[in-house]
Amino acid sequence: MEFINTRKAPAAIGPYSQAVKVGNILFVSGQIPINAETGKIQRGNIEDLTKLVLKNLENIVLASDYKKENIAKITIFLKNIQNFETVNQVYSEFFKTHKPARAVVEVSNLPKNADIEIDAICVK
Repeated sequence: MEFINTRKAPAAIGPYSQAVKVGNILFVSGQIPINAETGKIQRGNIEDLTKLVLKNLENIVLASDYKKENIAKITIFLKNIQNFETVNQVYSEFFKTHKPARAVVEVSNLPKNADIEIDAICVK
């Protein structure tokens, strides 16, 4: 088991790793819209927040010697399911023709009162 940590993504805000590599599988912890440089949660429109979360997620994937095409499963947690269409549009632009399995779940709250959280599982 290898624990992943990169400065190109926000540090974990609790007792966990940004990602864990087990054999050919990478488990990426949930990412919320935190600016990696400042460590501060970002607020704003869901489009910008989704882009930031996906960028942080991709930076962890790349630091683990994987690429976004290795992402096999995504889970998206939204505080407001009304944001589904906007998140879907940003997600589609990010992944282009790659289409990982996915679940989207509306939740009552997220760490640091974030509006979105995304985690991933990658396979080589």
